Amino acid sequence: MSNTNLLIRPMQRAELDLLLDWAAQEGWNPGLHDANAFFAADPEGFLIALLNDTPVAAISVVRYDDHYSFLGFYIVSPAYRGRGYGYQIWQAAVARMGQRAIGLDGVPDQQENYRRSGFELAHRNIRYEGRFRNGQWPATHTAGLVPLSAVPFARVTDYDRAFFPATRGVFLRHWINQPDSASFGLCAEDGSLSGWGLIRACRNGWKIGPLFADTPTTAETLFGALAATVTDETPIYLDVPQVNHAAVAMAESRGMTPVFETARMYTRKPGDLALPRTFGITTFELG
Repeated sequence: MSNTNLLIRPMQRAELDLLLDWAAQEGWNPGLHDANAFFAADPEGFLIALLNDTPVAAISVVRYDDHYSFLGFYIVSPAYRGRGYGYQIWQAAVARMGQRAIGLDGVPDQQENYRRSGFELAHRNIRYEGRFRNGQWPATHTAGLVPLSAVPFARVTDYDRAFFPATRGVFLRHWINQPDSASFGLCAEDGSLSGWGLIRACRNGWKIGPLFADTPTTAETLFGALAATVTDETPIYLDVPQVNHAAVAMAESRGMTPVFETARMYTRKPGDLALPRTFGITTFELG
């Protein structure tokens, strides 16, 4: 169904705040300062559908390079569901991707719909929730643990390439410098990076993401340092690829419990990503 009164166009920066409000209403619990990093990744990568100037649907279509893109924030305002607006903005989003491979994190009950649109399941992601007090999970090893700001940014982006199908330096620079966050790296004596992680304030509690590490011990160290920055008992969340059994064990050994899951799907699966070293997904919205 098509509606000639429906206008689909790229969002302005201020409209992205509305989209994050919609995401919060859906229970996705976005970060307090996600918008600036998201928008910087692709300023034309967020579409809004307007019906007589009223926002009715939205979707993100972030293009990281000429080969890879990520689709997210696929939301239709509840009062306007069932009228075909979601399908129209979906078509507009996919058209903007061109020949790029597309990734997404979708809720499981939409997995069959995504498959019909050409997406294939890669793995499940599980969101774990736990509550921690300052010092409850101290780092087991602190040699080489430094604020991420002490690590040359080029080392961070070089390390990231093992975990993501495209270079995303613009996004990462904004992501690791957002307010109400803390980030740490673990460095060897020669300065090489063996893992890093970030924790950020969200509408409810805190999320750790990403958490990348060469070994489970490194992941434990970084998790402990990040969790120790939360001084009250608000929830901490960690989004874990289910195929990383060490990451699942790390979360469950701390009494964290599953509260949500997504299906990571691609139109064309990327090359081998370092899932055995991915202990926390960066963000379900942008990959």
